[in-house]
Amino acid sequence: MTSVLNVKDLHTSFVMPDLTIAALQGVSLSVDKGEILGLVGESGSGKTLTGFSINRLLSAPGRVVQGEVLLHGQDVLSLGEEDMRHLRGRRIAMIFQDPMMTLNPVLRIETQMRDALRAHEKMSKAMARTRAIAALDEVGIPAPESRLRSYPHELSGGMRQRVAIAIALLHQPDVIIADEPTTALDVTIQGQILSLVQNLCRDRGTALIWITHDLAVVAGIADRLAVMYAGRVVEIGPVDDLLDAPAHPYTRGLIDSVPARGQRGQRLKQIPGRMPALTELPVGCSFAPRCEHAKAACAALPDMTALDAERSVRCFYPLAEGSA
Repeated sequence: MTSVLNVKDLHTSFVMPDLTIAALQGVSLSVDKGEILGLVGESGSGKTLTGFSINRLLSAPGRVVQGEVLLHGQDVLSLGEEDMRHLRGRRIAMIFQDPMMTLNPVLRIETQMRDALRAHEKMSKAMARTRAIAALDEVGIPAPESRLRSYPHELSGGMRQRVAIAIALLHQPDVIIADEPTTALDVTIQGQILSLVQNLCRDRGTALIWITHDLAVVAGIADRLAVMYAGRVVEIGPVDDLLDAPAHPYTRGLIDSVPARGQRGQRLKQIPGRMPALTELPVGCSFAPRCEHAKAACAALPDMTALDAERSVRCFYPLAEGSA
């Protein structure tokens, strides 16, 4: 299947007069039509920055310094700013973590949805209102006509996030990047949002990149999983295969760190140490200082190596199936 979005060797840096910080170093991933790709890792691993780089939402001094972001074969990094504004929101949409930061607190929901529609399509207010009502209804908001008159603060957190998803879906984009959109929601509402997103991707064929630190979430929603550490993808593959038999020691550590049933009274597992600051990255494998399997060869940087047709790992000593 031809990928809808193909990110190749993406490098993003923060370039300052006396210092350049390489935040993303050679990120490569792809997502197909109707597929959900989970992007996981600890805070600071580069997940959100990857999403912002793809959508060209970086603020100075951040900039993409190398790589390609191909949307149906077109490199969006080569587009002028005017062309990118026409593409952003229409063909590549983004759902942010906090809907109160996404939605304008002083504008009614109708105004915000109408402006989002008319930014890319010429239509009357009546047509825009009809489209907005249909979008709200599609994401399960009851009485959508009356909700259009509401301000964001008049809605619950779950409702606000549904509005943010509805806005992202207005133009039926090819790709949606969702940056931890359920983190602030209770588990019941989170489950509803996850089910909603799965159904919409299946029905519309929208490709989705779901950014999260919660392995339980991606286990239930994603088709494939990409694990990031210190600005690099260290493992990628089908979600069930990767969670059942991780090949990278970091992936194994993330899975073991999740509290499990039947461990009452037992000490919780954790990955020793902490992720290095981007200004203090070790030479070679960034995870080596925290890895119990590290050897002398890890002083060099491992390449992504294919384990089979669907799985790849960045490690000199990938774990055997079932290893801990």
